[in-house]
Amino acid sequence: MKAVVVYESLWGNTAAVARAVAEGMGPEVRSLSTAEASGPAMADVDLIVAGATVLGFQLPSDRMRDSIASNPAGAPRPPDLSHPSMRSWLEALPPGHGAFAAFETGLRWSPGGSTSAIARGLEQAGYRAVMKGQRFVVKGKWGPLRDGELERARRWGAELAHAQV
Repeated sequence: MKAVVVYESLWGNTAAVARAVAEGMGPEVRSLSTAEASGPAMADVDLIVAGATVLGFQLPSDRMRDSIASNPAGAPRPPDLSHPSMRSWLEALPPGHGAFAAFETGLRWSPGGSTSAIARGLEQAGYRAVMKGQRFVVKGKWGPLRDGELERARRWGAELAHAQV
């Protein structure tokens, strides 16, 4: 089974979770930013695990990303906008087959999320859900991740590795 973990990370929390999920899945699984997840890296993929932060109670749009680039509103450092948004990546994803799982990073109490939009994009590209989406919790608006979340991400990755794809 060929699997990849694809992420959009603005302040590093989602990238850390993506790496932990990939580690849990096994040494052959790579975590890739949306900039890296194209062409040969995505050829013959059986399982896509995709994740992004929750921003404004949803999957960030390009407009939202432009807004935080010009006005980071108290962020400890500028957001990493060096890769395409997950929305843009999903829109450009060629039709495929196989399975997917989605995850997000956000505050525990957030009324909205990113996983449903990620799932919708992957379903439209021809993939089917293999497991319920997961939220990995950050302590504050910019992070860091809550204690134990990386270990939970590794365990979830191990579960994904054994899922029926």
